[in-house]
Amino acid sequence: MKITIIGTGYVGLVTGACLAEIGNEVACIDIDEKKIAVLQSGGIPIHEPGLKELIDRNRAAGRLWFSTDLPAGVAHGSVLFIAVGTPPGEDGSADVGYVLAAARGIASHMREFKVIVNKSTVPVGTADRVAASVRRELENRGVSYGFTVVSNPEFLKEGAAIQDFMRPDRIVIGNADDEAGQFGREQMARLYKPFNRNHERTMYMDVRSAEFTKYAANSMLAARISFMNELSNLAERVGADIESVRRGIGSDPRIGYDFLYSGVGYGGSCFPKDVQALARTGVESGASMRILDAVQEVNRQQSEIFTSKITNRLGERLNGRVFAIWGLAFKPNTDDMREAPSRTIISNLLARGARVKAYDPVAMEEADKAITSDLQSSPDQLMRVEFVGSADEAAAGADALVIVTEWKEFKMPNFQRLRELLKAPLIFDGRNLYEADALASAGFEYYCMGRPAVVPARARDIGHETSHLEIR
Repeated sequence: MKITIIGTGYVGLVTGACLAEIGNEVACIDIDEKKIAVLQSGGIPIHEPGLKELIDRNRAAGRLWFSTDLPAGVAHGSVLFIAVGTPPGEDGSADVGYVLAAARGIASHMREFKVIVNKSTVPVGTADRVAASVRRELENRGVSYGFTVVSNPEFLKEGAAIQDFMRPDRIVIGNADDEAGQFGREQMARLYKPFNRNHERTMYMDVRSAEFTKYAANSMLAARISFMNELSNLAERVGADIESVRRGIGSDPRIGYDFLYSGVGYGGSCFPKDVQALARTGVESGASMRILDAVQEVNRQQSEIFTSKITNRLGERLNGRVFAIWGLAFKPNTDDMREAPSRTIISNLLARGARVKAYDPVAMEEADKAITSDLQSSPDQLMRVEFVGSADEAAAGADALVIVTEWKEFKMPNFQRLRELLKAPLIFDGRNLYEADALASAGFEYYCMGRPAVVPARARDIGHETSHLEIR
């Protein structure tokens, strides 16, 4: 089939590359000339494991191409995916301006029937707005080409997007009941047939239910994370170990283990935006979304709670302290810094006078941009941030190690060397990477999330009042 993808961001690139991989002819269109130039030269603007190799292979085979030529893209595809951004507005609602602009662009250049697919994450009712925009533009042109708007939300995890697309848990298709909508359903069934050979994964429903499904899925997962973080905070107060609790409840098949890890909160391009947008939809519809409000509040507090572990140990004034930060991206296997907890934690430390030496395996460039933006009004704080080339370099001479992202390379460090690098054997672990016994044997003070701290009876003094040191 001939497919056009409008938007070469995360979703657009993964969708285009994967559809080309199964034999389709795919044109990826974007108005961003710099991004297209990078793609045309063999580069890639995002980090996603396996994506560059997939793009290179399909470009070489002639099944995938990139351009800013929207008329050519519209002419090429019988099915046109809209995969542009939907950033949050000031009121928390999703801004669908780019989606509607893409719809008008399609209508400006179409010369035949088109199946228009909303792949972007959009509020309920957006397909109707897309259809209205296309219809108005066609009327302005004085033409009456047929079309249908289909909702096909994505369910891709950053860091595992290729596998998620090629081996999906489910494929959600929302189509209208009229003749055009049924034709759109048939085209989508044909497109996704290769993904259904073992068993049928496609779920067909009305358009609004499909739009709602995407927000509901992400909000449910975010709720699990926030609920587990709230349990984690309580576990510390009552002397329980949240890791034992996680295993205990996760073994129940009605609950399962996924998204039950406590930590410093969720981030990224999806959960914060989608939870906020669904909550806003509730407000606009007169339905209070109290659980979602709590999910957001717990997530906002989690980075502050983690920061308080540091200040409870070292005091509110951190002037002269140097902290090694391991991990900056909001999760492993991505360079995405959108809503990353590291940004809040670093800002909190800098505001208290600390210095930061930060390292991430892939997100250094994006982190530099994000933190520079965060601190543009505080140049004195920005001067106290140093991005370094390795985990060891970050730890060298630091007063404490702060772990924010659970990259694999952080999971089994050489603790003897780490202790030699740090000024003092002090670790604040926001992802519960290590076992307490191992840290105790290595002589570390160890503070994590929802688990008892490890504090040796004769913890090394690092130049602070011992009133902040709790001996257990």
